[in-house]
Amino acid sequence: MAALYPGETLPRPAPRLAGKPAEMDSWSNRHIFHPLARRLATGLAPTAVSPNMVSVGGGLLVAAAALLYVGLNWPLSVLLGFAAHASWHVLDGADGELARLTGKASPAGELVDGVCDYAGHVFLYILFAAVIDASLGGWAWAAAAAAGVSRILQSNHAETQRRIYLWRVYGVSWLQQAEASKDELFEERGLFAGTFAPMASGYIALAALVSPSSKEVDAIVERPSASPRARARIRRLCRQAGRRPLRLQTWLGANPRTFILGASMAAGSPIYFFLAECTLLNLLLIWSVAEQKRCNRRLAARLGAASS
Repeated sequence: MAALYPGETLPRPAPRLAGKPAEMDSWSNRHIFHPLARRLATGLAPTAVSPNMVSVGGGLLVAAAALLYVGLNWPLSVLLGFAAHASWHVLDGADGELARLTGKASPAGELVDGVCDYAGHVFLYILFAAVIDASLGGWAWAAAAAAGVSRILQSNHAETQRRIYLWRVYGVSWLQQAEASKDELFEERGLFAGTFAPMASGYIALAALVSPSSKEVDAIVERPSASPRARARIRRLCRQAGRRPLRLQTWLGANPRTFILGASMAAGSPIYFFLAECTLLNLLLIWSVAEQKRCNRRLAARLGAASS
């Protein structure tokens, strides 16, 4: 069977997912954040702490990082602010680990996790803009707004492509499958569901904009008539094709952004962080979207040939 990229060979079929796939893990996640997250989740599993509580705690930790960055004198502000922001990555992984350990994993919990993360970072951006307003005036708020919009697009692209990869290769469903199958995202209706359900729809709609040429591939992956052998072949092709885009999407994730922010604050101002998001990371986003589009088109052609 031919590879999708010259010089690459197809890997063996991937087993069912028992943890984070190695091909999706960055060095910092694999050696620092995820081991700490697993330990924290294991310790919390016998307690009354829920995954949503951990998600809320993560959002509050991001807000604390912002306050430490701007409220203390340099270099203590950089050290403690970075430590708090890095600790958020531990909680961001622990809520999912805890949900799996306690059998509480759900698309709704995934959405709550994302909303808490975004809320904490909205506070961070607003606080940083207020701090540099004294020197830049309205330009500070313009830079913060542009960086915030850039972050939303970059993060949505990176997160959803990785979730799509997990769905195609390992069968791990996410919000897109819940909405497509008309499943209930929330067990109970009411204010909570009424608030978060539109956010889920908006998140998925934005994902469609930064997921070019995905529909044809997803239609083949989700085809109910496919035999077990055909499904294994589809997963194998998706795994091989997705490895190259995954490398780009890792650089658009949260981990590099935390280090960029720490370096910017060490240099003396969050304006460097805003500029990096608006320029460097947006260029990387354009590259990643183009690479994902090429990947999906090649994959659709290969899957179409395989299914016929």
